[in-house]
Amino acid sequence: MTDVVSGGPGQPAQEELGRLHIHDRVVEKIAARAAREIAEAGSATPRVLGRSLPGAGRFGIRRTDLDTAGKASAYIEGSVTRIELSISVRWPASLPEVTAQVRDRVRTRVSELTGLRVQEVGITVTDLVTDRAGRARVH
Repeated sequence: MTDVVSGGPGQPAQEELGRLHIHDRVVEKIAARAAREIAEAGSATPRVLGRSLPGAGRFGIRRTDLDTAGKASAYIEGSVTRIELSISVRWPASLPEVTAQVRDRVRTRVSELTGLRVQEVGITVTDLVTDRAGRARVH
């Protein structure tokens, strides 16, 4: 005879609760938005064939922007996830400080919202963003 453990009066047994599957794409979106919560971090540089594309805005391609989220990839195995981020950083901010803040924020937010344990957050900084507007040209 097997005893079924109940969660308490009126609570279903643990076997009846089912399983929760969190898709990689959900974790990626949470991670990208969490990284955006750090003021000095933003979206990654657009790339074509592995090379950054300066001046992409002229062709209608998304430009590097501190107001949009970076690119994230998540790899989930059981209750553990590994996350890879590509971001830009506002110049002259300290890269080690900004990436440490992003890493901590991503780890905390993903864990809070999904219950997954974040094993690693790898960060690639693809661009340094200045707030300087382009100089006006005289024709």
